[in-house]
Amino acid sequence: MLRALLGDRLVVAIAAIVAVAALVIGLCNLFAAPGSALHVPTYAVSLAGKYLCYAILALGIDLVWGYGGILSLGHGVFFGLGGYAMGMHLMRMIGPRGVYGHPVLPDFMVFLNWTALPWYWHGFDNFAFAMLMVMLVPGLLAFVFGWLAFRARVTGVYLSIITQALTFAMMLAFFRNDMGFGGNNGLTDFRDLLGFNLRSDGMRVALLWASAIALLLSLLLCRLMVASRFGKVLIAVRDAEARVRFLGYRPESYKLVALVVSAVMAGVGGALYVPQVGIINPSEFAPTNSIEAVIWVAVGGRGTLAGAVVGAVVVNLLKTYFTANLPELWLFALGGLFILVTLLMPSGIVGSLEALAARRRVQGGGAAIAGEQKA
Repeated sequence: MLRALLGDRLVVAIAAIVAVAALVIGLCNLFAAPGSALHVPTYAVSLAGKYLCYAILALGIDLVWGYGGILSLGHGVFFGLGGYAMGMHLMRMIGPRGVYGHPVLPDFMVFLNWTALPWYWHGFDNFAFAMLMVMLVPGLLAFVFGWLAFRARVTGVYLSIITQALTFAMMLAFFRNDMGFGGNNGLTDFRDLLGFNLRSDGMRVALLWASAIALLLSLLLCRLMVASRFGKVLIAVRDAEARVRFLGYRPESYKLVALVVSAVMAGVGGALYVPQVGIINPSEFAPTNSIEAVIWVAVGGRGTLAGAVVGAVVVNLLKTYFTANLPELWLFALGGLFILVTLLMPSGIVGSLEALAARRRVQGGGAAIAGEQKA
């Protein structure tokens, strides 16, 4: 197991950078004086935590797309479902402290004249149950969808279109007030988690560290999967599915496992995302969000794991800058970045760096051999 993890030095390097950066940011926020150069403001802590949640989502996409050849344009569904599961728990924790003071019903239900808590909200007052739903609901949806799609041998662009239709349908459904999820306003006004104030600096740092730990565990899981026999077969399915089936394997089973694991990872990312941004609404299901997440992976480097993390962080750093300073240019910048990477770095940032390093090693080896021959 350890050999499989350490076999990819770049993944180890990215994991170390994530761990050190999260630790330093948190400590600088908690212990550095607000006026000092080392102090990290609380908003930057939440922003860093959000980037790590996006990196978990990108990692899930890279697992199914980079190694399984499944281009999912609907992974925002799993991210959003995990977020809603966490949001439901946080809403239940408000209790009578809401605007209307109802002991059980969230404020939006009281406003919409609901008289009883819907059955699917029961149990979310328990943290362990809510965390189980964070993983179970996205995983179950991925299992049902994948079983039907892969059994019917839907592949390629047709599968991508279906996944995009799924996230669009989910967005429309959650916009409805009678669904019981807050309609277009979604779930917000969260107060505390496990008894700790979500708006305190300490809790912000704790969520950042929790996101970093979740990302590191996701990296470890993905690395172990792709380095195992399962991963070798999954890559073979990506490259030559018909030949793999001819050899006696069932490609749909391998793709289904990868999709379910990817969906669970996305759900965990969504659950950690919600308490850090303070809201979850149907816009998280928008197809554009899922497409943008695919661009993160393409920019970072498909099929590298480390590239998914790098792409998610780099693109969202650019998004933060442009939306704050030049909001009208962000979509043009994103499109230009995608075109630039496609034309000049088709293997992404990390893939291009790996190719460059390999080329230098070959050139160095050739020079050494030539030197020995001259000697």
